[in-house]
Amino acid sequence: MVFDNQFVQLRIEKAKKLRELGHNPYSNFSKRNTTVEKFLSVNDDIAQLEDRRAENRHYCVAGRIKFYRLMGKASFLKIEDESGLLQIYLARDALPEGFYNEIKKLIEVGDIIEVCGFPFVTNKGELSLHVNHLTILTKALSPLPEKYHGITDKELRYRQRYLDLIMNADVKKTFQTRSKVISLIRRFFEDKGFLEVETPMMHPIAGGANAKPFVTHHNALGVDRYLRIAPELYLKRLIVGGFEAVFEINRNFRNEGMDATHNPEFTSIEFYWAYKTYRDLIALTKELFEYLFDHLKLPKLLPYGDLEINFDNFSELGLVESLHTIGGVPQEILQNPEAIIAYLQTHHVLVNDHLNLGQLHGKLFDEFVEAKLIDPTFVTDYPVEISPLARRSDENLAVTERFELFIAGKEIANAFSELNDPLDQYERFKGQLDAKDAGDDEAHEMDEDFVTALSYGMAPTAGQGIGIDRLVMMLTNEHSIRDVLLFPAMKPLSNEIKDEESTPK
Repeated sequence: MVFDNQFVQLRIEKAKKLRELGHNPYSNFSKRNTTVEKFLSVNDDIAQLEDRRAENRHYCVAGRIKFYRLMGKASFLKIEDESGLLQIYLARDALPEGFYNEIKKLIEVGDIIEVCGFPFVTNKGELSLHVNHLTILTKALSPLPEKYHGITDKELRYRQRYLDLIMNADVKKTFQTRSKVISLIRRFFEDKGFLEVETPMMHPIAGGANAKPFVTHHNALGVDRYLRIAPELYLKRLIVGGFEAVFEINRNFRNEGMDATHNPEFTSIEFYWAYKTYRDLIALTKELFEYLFDHLKLPKLLPYGDLEINFDNFSELGLVESLHTIGGVPQEILQNPEAIIAYLQTHHVLVNDHLNLGQLHGKLFDEFVEAKLIDPTFVTDYPVEISPLARRSDENLAVTERFELFIAGKEIANAFSELNDPLDQYERFKGQLDAKDAGDDEAHEMDEDFVTALSYGMAPTAGQGIGIDRLVMMLTNEHSIRDVLLFPAMKPLSNEIKDEESTPK
């Protein structure tokens, strides 16, 4: 328990002393009238004044103490709010009689305080606040990590994200950028005339994508439900119902592995556009990136680790073509399932002998092509066998009108001209059931209600999903999805497992 720590106990004693002196260490009232950023901005003229101070200006600022240097009759502190860091100056003679000596040993780094006073510039040229009133708003009981080393344990950073945010300004900036990205995406689609909608997060059938679901139980209905893998089938039902352009910024859940680009719970946007094709979505996606880079003021040559991504260099490539030209797979084996399986085994890739040709092409792509696609690349012409919800190409019935967008070797988006033939859709679902019987535990389930919806007629439609987490990774130069999720999934600590086991059911 945190309170067993000896350093925490010392702070608890200081909190008690504050109460004895009449200071509530957990106040619920603040007179703050500006932020650090605004204070620094509106007072940037102070250095030009003759005495470099403005006692006629009065401000109240609040924030967490990040630095404290005690100097007998005066002290320098630095406090931080969401907008920035500010130096403040406490002088014994500027505060009520006896207050300085009373309070100086009871406040420390980590506490949240409110200070009021006037702006001045120190001899070293730093714009600061000369304090004539101080209030303790929150006494921190747990000490912060040592300033210069911060938190080096990434596991601790993810588990205690609040501490990570306190100590690391760059982390806070990453999540501020994430929020801006989501806001900009919403505004972009609203400006295009799309309607934002909400669809269920608990589904009777695990559908909308090929993935393993999480299962929960609905007590009132007495049935199992699946946490949403994707909102696709519900959004397309809305197109059937007459909406022509819809989008949803959604949380999805997939009960699968975790790595640098996968978290069981993730965020994406899916949008569906009637009377459009996947070719229209390629143009729209380029426009969206242009919009994001413009509003985020990012360079088009964006560093990503050791890579440099050129966002002025979007390209297109067919999937089967890429297997040879990018992946180096011998062209002569690409239509021979047995030869492909042998090739994969030669390269020590585990492969199910029952996979069909389209699935094997997908396997080859995953193994030999995906990681090599650095600049934004639209990979097109996906096999029907791995695209159960996409419309067949009129020119080649073996492939679909589908693309996936890859950047820095990672899939960022998936889109296609939607399948709106109910008979074809029914047969595709049946094919997925056969694949499940053959051992593909991520194959799509049969959704008879969706087939029924299609039977009423869905306009020609194009749909797309964009992974927001991975997109933010690209834009912030982060290389683990955990670094762009405020609270990523973590394996429980041993004491958390014991607590869970002891909880009455």
